This record gives sequence, C-alpha cells and structure tokens, in this order.
Amino acid sequence: MKRLLLLRHAKSSWDDPALADFDRPLAPRGRKAAPLMGRELAARDWLPQLALVSPAARSRETWELVAAALPGSVSADFPDLLYDATPEDVLSEIRRTPKAIKTLLVLGHNPGLEDLAKRLAGANSEKKALQQLREKFPTAALARFDFDGKWEKLRFGDARLTHCLRPRDLG
Repeated sequence: MKRLLLLRHAKSSWDDPALADFDRPLAPRGRKAAPLMGRELAARDWLPQLALVSPAARSRETWELVAAALPGSVSADFPDLLYDATPEDVLSEIRRTPKAIKTLLVLGHNPGLEDLAKRLAGANSEKKALQQLREKFPTAALARFDFDGKWEKLRFGDARLTHCLRPRDLG
C-alpha cells in the first residue's frame, strides 16, 4: 500500500506588488496554518519519507514550517516542474518516486494540485472527503490518498481519497 499526501502551500502575501509571483512569501495566516498541518500529520502518523516541493518561496516556506513539526527529518526535493504545474506534470513527478518510498508528500499550487486530487480520486474514495475536496481546496489543505501498486503505474482514478483536511477544520 502506498500513501500520497497532496498539500497546497499555505496562504501567501500580496503585500509587495513589485515582487514576482515565484518570490512571494507566506502571509501571517499562512505562517500559522503550515505548522498546524505539520502537527496534524505527526499526530495522525502520516509521516512522509520524501517530499516533492515546488521551488516557489511560499512553498519552500510552507515546507520548512510543516517539516519542523514532524519527528525526525524528511528528505525533500524541489523540482522546477512543480511550479505552475498541470495535473499531468505533477503526476509525472510522482511516477518518478523510488519504489522504497511508501509515503510521499507533494507540496504545490492550485489549480494543478486541486485538479490532480480530483482526478486521482477513484470510485472507492470516502464520500465525505470527496465532498470536501469538491467544495474547496484552500491554501494549506491536504488530501490523503491510498493505492495499491507502484508509483510509476499510478493513473488518474486509481487512488482512494481517504481524507481532505483544511486548516479551518482543525483549529
């Protein structure tokens, strides 16, 4: 059984209009939500062995705050492809995951990440989680999927969405 955790970056700041989108940092709300999600991952024992993180500043900052709340250390890669990625782009990165990895976290952006989550969710997904995902996948939201098989064989509709966690639902 493989576990895939899709995490949208936390709320970013628009305070500096001269700043390029890629360089935008987290807003105060984002700096609160990211560690909350990290603590929730730790409390549920959903500990990634590897994280694929968009190289954008807000994603890196989200990852640093999430990772600080996890026990131990987690290897992280920052593929350029994850910034402004389509669902197909993200899926291609997921398929490159080493077979020894049982739990993978992907931290990226909408609309690609939300679209990927909706397309990965198979018919056996939890109804409540699917409803939450369809309703809204806000900043710092996390979708958890389980599936049997190999990373390189993962296709749309193959995974079971088990949870959709949003910061506002956690505290």
